[in-house]
Amino acid sequence: MNLPNSTDRSLTTQPSVASWRSEIEAQPSWLRRSIGKASEISTVQQIIKQRQIHTICEEGRCPNRGECYSQKTATFLLMGPTCTRACAFCQVDKGHSPMPLDPEEPQKVAEAVHLLGLQYVVLTSVARDDLPDGGASWFAATMEAIRQLNSKTQIEVLTPDFWGGQPDDLQTQTQRQRQRIATVVEANPACYNHNIETVKRLQGPVRRGAKYERTLDVLRFVKQVDPSIPTKSGLMLGHGETEAEVIETMADLREVECDRLTIGQYMRPSLEHLPVQKYWTPEEFDLLGTKAREMGFAHVRSGPLVRSSYHASESA
Repeated sequence: MNLPNSTDRSLTTQPSVASWRSEIEAQPSWLRRSIGKASEISTVQQIIKQRQIHTICEEGRCPNRGECYSQKTATFLLMGPTCTRACAFCQVDKGHSPMPLDPEEPQKVAEAVHLLGLQYVVLTSVARDDLPDGGASWFAATMEAIRQLNSKTQIEVLTPDFWGGQPDDLQTQTQRQRQRIATVVEANPACYNHNIETVKRLQGPVRRGAKYERTLDVLRFVKQVDPSIPTKSGLMLGHGETEAEVIETMADLREVECDRLTIGQYMRPSLEHLPVQKYWTPEEFDLLGTKAREMGFAHVRSGPLVRSSYHASESA
């Protein structure tokens, strides 16, 4: 596959504030979009803030927040806004102990789904390696609460790898991880998403605490528990990966029967995060999307501003 020339950028790891501003200003035009009208997004913000719950739209500074909020939808972030890991690309709060779980959170999320009239909702979470089951039962409890108020709402989950907890031998850790995944699968989500994020070579610097093969194992095991549940994963380009590495990653995802794929552009959220090594063009994203469909993915979204749950309901 021959891709057109990309916009390449070599950025220092710790630029000055001035160079940071220049970096933002130099972003390609296709990455710039309106933040939306305050009147259109206020309804969602009020429902969320009144209940003291969280969305990845806010905590992750998603560029599509304005669009999604104007359509009265959001991706709910469970178990608080603080992650126990420290991935170098992610804006979510980290570096200190997370707060205890709010016992009313499942019901609060269910109420928000009801008020927004959502027929399809995405639940994600921070990594909570401090919890006995990594938060797997919390996903199940929230799904149950949503269904009690919204019986027809379909629920997609975007989970961590559930690998954390007390260090143990590999066999015991693997068994524990599978039990946690099974807890979520048995709650019958409409789709099970776990992002691989980047290519194999770059997993270490990009996804601290996560591993390439472990992500593939999550998706593989979901299919073993219930082959009828669609699985999904996502890639965030711009960390220095090559075209061949992206295609290799897509092939590895298909090898574990991953059904759906999202591909988007990494956008550096702050000075403390990894610099962008390359801005892929819309044409390149289109060609990668075509390649993914040819490889057998049933549903593909590929574009600079695509994120994991962007228009997720359209694949249902």
